[in-house]
Amino acid sequence: MIVEQPQQEEIRPKAAPKPGWGTAAAVLVMLVLLVAGGSALVYYGIHSRVVSANTLATETRENAVMAVSVVHPKLGGTEEEVVLPGNTQAFTDSPIYARTTGYLKKWYVDIGTRVKAGQLLAEIDAPELDHQLQQAKADLATAQANLKLAQTTADRWTFLLKTESVSRQETDEKMGDLDAKKAIVDASQNAVHRLEDLQSYEKVTAPFDGVITARNTDVGALIDAGANSAGRELFHLSAIDKVRIFTAVPEIYTRSVHEGAAATVTLDEFPGTSFHGTVVRSTDAIDPVSRALTVEVDVDNPEGRLLPGAYAFVHLTLPDSARSASVTVPAETVIFRKEGLRVAVVRNGLAQLVPIEVGRDYGTKLEVVSGLEPSDEVILDPSDSLTNGAEVHAQLPDPVGTAH
Repeated sequence: MIVEQPQQEEIRPKAAPKPGWGTAAAVLVMLVLLVAGGSALVYYGIHSRVVSANTLATETRENAVMAVSVVHPKLGGTEEEVVLPGNTQAFTDSPIYARTTGYLKKWYVDIGTRVKAGQLLAEIDAPELDHQLQQAKADLATAQANLKLAQTTADRWTFLLKTESVSRQETDEKMGDLDAKKAIVDASQNAVHRLEDLQSYEKVTAPFDGVITARNTDVGALIDAGANSAGRELFHLSAIDKVRIFTAVPEIYTRSVHEGAAATVTLDEFPGTSFHGTVVRSTDAIDPVSRALTVEVDVDNPEGRLLPGAYAFVHLTLPDSARSASVTVPAETVIFRKEGLRVAVVRNGLAQLVPIEVGRDYGTKLEVVSGLEPSDEVILDPSDSLTNGAEVHAQLPDPVGTAH
């Protein structure tokens, strides 16, 4: 028996819809967007290149302009300070010699010893002097005995003259002998006193309070009296409770230095420490070689910190009455040209080389009496190649690094 299979229905795909106006519009919009995006990318690329080129040109021009540090000149004050080198000396300084000849028996002080006036420094053994003193005392005793006898004789002859038992001539002779004996006694006493004084010099003592800075003898050394060519100083004594500091003041400042003016002294060995002194005297004459006035400044030194011979700096405050309108600038602002001294000033963004007249030199600063105003911007450390009219960029220096 034949069974007939049912026939399957043939499945056919649906036909795609035909494109309409909406699809075409979408495609068109996409094309427009693509074209616009490309144009935008092209514009952005061109614009960024132009901006970069302009920025590079600007930076190049700015870098080509020299950047300089500037300062403003400072008006000169009513007072100014000048620092001068000085030499420290003891207020009293003396070599100590022997006044008697002999051998050193003993010394009691050495270098660095602080002594008082009258303190025993050394003893000298002088046996010859001792013997001379003993002989002088014996001669004095003989003269005194002769004087006593002459006095008795004169008294006796004076009494006998009253009774005319002796002649006046003989009495006058006895009175003359008495006067001669008195003179011999006086001479003998003076000889004894002289030798006693010399014997007292066997003990060498300090003439004033001070410190022993030298000892030039030792036990057993032969001592020659006096400070002649044969004599040699035993000790050297310096009084340093007050010290003298001598400095040479340039002629330009001499009219401002006067007796009683205050001064400050500094030393490299005492950084940050100042010692106060007073101008006490000067030579009142200009040295024709150095063209300077020698001035003495006295400084109290109770602790003995200032030593004789030390190198010191004397700070003198000088009134500035003649140039109160001047200004000061750092020394490194000055340019040396064949035309003369110049400073570079920034005006309207350009460097101008201005001639100046310099007054006083303060070391790190210079006084300018003409050519600058306090409002000027002066270039620090100008380049040797800097020309008049060069374009520059002014900027104030670091206040920490500039202390002008």
